[in-house]
Amino acid sequence: MQLELLADRAGISISYDHTNQWLYADWYGDHTQETSREACVLLLEQLRLHPTRKILNDNSRITNTTVEMSEWGAWWLSEMRTAGLAALAWIYPRNFAARKATDAVLLRVQQPVIATFDDVASAYFWLQAQP
Repeated sequence: MQLELLADRAGISISYDHTNQWLYADWYGDHTQETSREACVLLLEQLRLHPTRKILNDNSRITNTTVEMSEWGAWWLSEMRTAGLAALAWIYPRNFAARKATDAVLLRVQQPVIATFDDVASAYFWLQAQP
């Protein structure tokens, strides 16, 4: 991956992968509903500034999360689709409770296509194979 750092805020850094032409979102630390929303807005802004159909969404460094799917989350996903997102490779947090929260959110998502992974390599190869 040839990464160009686009944004770095508390809890997330977002880069553009020039080799694969996708965004790489590296989440870390603890996340509440509020900090997750702030990070999601930042990710949406970067998608609009750097249009791509794919995002590698790495949650492996999240230590704790209390995020739940909400009407706001549904709006955000709709905005991501409108901005051109078609495929999202979602790497699980290592923390089991955080993983359960992730599953609860993703069960409700129909579009974009989202696949979950335990490691970066598997997510990377899946995302490369997406149109």
